Amino acid sequence: MFSQFFLPFLVTFLTTSVATAVCIPLFKKWKLVDDPATHKHPGIIHKTPIPRGGGIPIFIGITVAGLFFLPFSKIVFAIFLACLLAVIVGVLDDKYDISPYARFLLNIVVAVIVVGSGVGIPFVTSPFGGVLHLDAFKLTFDFLGHHSLFPLSDGIAVLWIVWVMNMLNWSKGVDGQMPGIVTISAIVIGLLSLRFYPLDQFSLLSATLSFITAGAALGFLLFNFYPAKIFPGYGATVLYLLLSVVSILSGAKLATAILVMGVPMADGVFTVIRRILTGHSPFWHDRKHLHHLLLHFGFTQRWVALFYWIVSAIVGAISLTLSSKEKLFAIIMLGILLGGGLLFLHILVEYRHEKNSI
Repeated sequence: MFSQFFLPFLVTFLTTSVATAVCIPLFKKWKLVDDPATHKHPGIIHKTPIPRGGGIPIFIGITVAGLFFLPFSKIVFAIFLACLLAVIVGVLDDKYDISPYARFLLNIVVAVIVVGSGVGIPFVTSPFGGVLHLDAFKLTFDFLGHHSLFPLSDGIAVLWIVWVMNMLNWSKGVDGQMPGIVTISAIVIGLLSLRFYPLDQFSLLSATLSFITAGAALGFLLFNFYPAKIFPGYGATVLYLLLSVVSILSGAKLATAILVMGVPMADGVFTVIRRILTGHSPFWHDRKHLHHLLLHFGFTQRWVALFYWIVSAIVGAISLTLSSKEKLFAIIMLGILLGGGLLFLHILVEYRHEKNSI
């Protein structure tokens, strides 16, 4: 069984690595670069133009592996259609910096495409015992055939996919930060999927797609770790999309996904709340994410990325051994620790600014 899933991982890793190496000089030639002299964004920390558009080689690696190792089905077709759309709009954003509201609308569209193919959250395991069935409420209608909608199940699935796509997009501010998180998260979710194999029909698809996602992220990481030779750009949304999808295939593994992505998850929640409370749009750009705060206190880019990876790996490994009730407790504790830490760092930064301005 090890070789059954290691081979898709290896093929994706090698294909993405080669594709990234080939794309770097091409992107420079095509002026698909992130130039801090012209790209005005408060979160930018690099000083020289660096190619962006990493979503293209990532998508190439995923597609090549998918052709060899994934079955052709309505769900697989919908996933790759959504990925293609995400890459196209992502590359357009990398080149022309389109509106964040237009990007958000894209997130919703690709999520609806995937969920409409049958990828939903039919149930969640209750930490107090039993199962909560989210697909109990169903709407049926006839239009070119008989169809059913599951408002609660499908709605939560769309919200989850959109949230993960945006939350992980905020966690690519430091070289190597995002692909490392995705690699670790995908491996953990892939290992968890194997627990349900072969009882669950989606377990094989979930596990295979998880390791393909991990291979693509790791292959790209070779060129994105500090000092980065290429940036993921918004086209890398394809990775976030796949990670959100595999976390709800083969049963709802949301608790495990929340834990393994705990650091970017907490930073994302804190960011949204902070921006709203200060009268700004959640899409407003600033330099107050956790990775910016760590840089402010002397962390190097490498150590910031390693911090994210280490916490994700430790929490992810622990989550594989926890029951549903224990995962709920772990999520609460992790949220308190990370939320409290973020609040403390923000207060300390504000205090330093006030002290220096005196």
